[in-house]
Amino acid sequence: MSALVTLNNGLKMPLIGLGCWKIPNKVCAEQVYDAIKLGYRLFDGATDYGNEAEVGQGIKKAIDDKIVTRADLFIVSKLWNSFHRPEHVRLNVKKNLEDLGLDYVDLYYIHFPIAFKFVPIEERYPPSFYSGIKEEAQGIIATERVGLADTYHAMEALVDEGLIKSIGISNYNGGLVQDVLNYCRIKPVALQIEHHPYLTQAHLVEYCKLNQIQIVAYSSFGPQSYVELKSEVAIETVPLFEHPTVKKIASAHGSDISTSQVLLRWATQQGVAIIPKSSKKERLLANLKVDETLTLTDDELKEINNLNKNLRFNQPWEWMNMKFPIFD
Repeated sequence: MSALVTLNNGLKMPLIGLGCWKIPNKVCAEQVYDAIKLGYRLFDGATDYGNEAEVGQGIKKAIDDKIVTRADLFIVSKLWNSFHRPEHVRLNVKKNLEDLGLDYVDLYYIHFPIAFKFVPIEERYPPSFYSGIKEEAQGIIATERVGLADTYHAMEALVDEGLIKSIGISNYNGGLVQDVLNYCRIKPVALQIEHHPYLTQAHLVEYCKLNQIQIVAYSSFGPQSYVELKSEVAIETVPLFEHPTVKKIASAHGSDISTSQVLLRWATQQGVAIIPKSSKKERLLANLKVDETLTLTDDELKEINNLNKNLRFNQPWEWMNMKFPIFD
């Protein structure tokens, strides 16, 4: 099992979990079940991933087989952009819980600080970027006039009701994090951000540490996840797996250490939680045990930090015709 970090509400969260983004539906239940058998206890999902029913099937099988109890697991989901109105927040989480087959999730994020037009569940779920036949045909993402504070307070009501144990925020910049701290009644326990050596976001990471908000990294391997999405920036960028600095550091620690392990340990050694995905059992196990397998020197950490280019691959500005500068 992974090491645990204590969140600001006292809950213990594994430092290493399995990210469920892009796990195909047909193999998702089996991969979740196998990951639990290997020792994974945190599963990071979302409305938008479209595979929560299968994640739930894997969890149920592991519980039925008495490998784990529900209390052993730390299950994460995320509110999608189409459900930001307060009256829709609970609707979304109830659907998440129904698909997962659970009574509560341990951590529930606001996925993006963007409010899309509401799409009824019976019309299309998950809605993704869909907002209606007319808008979709024109390639337009329709937005809602709803403030983030209103959405956040609806999330706090979910904690009061026991549907979620903790609130998280995702893809927020420093100003939005500071704003949440000004209006929240229940403090967010975590901020999930794109985080890798090409995008270290050092000031944001330090600010969150000062305010006892756990940083959780997604896309720890940089451009890797975005090449298959046909991102031109990702395709044109040197893969971190092949970067000379990362390869040199991996070689210095022995032939059995991979560049992927170096990238993951770079994050966890600095207190950043990670949620890498893999379909291979041996790599899943290597990811889970990376803290036991590898310790980087201070100089190696600095070398990797110096690869920063402020290069972001998950860029909402490029989504369809939605020119929305979240991170600028």
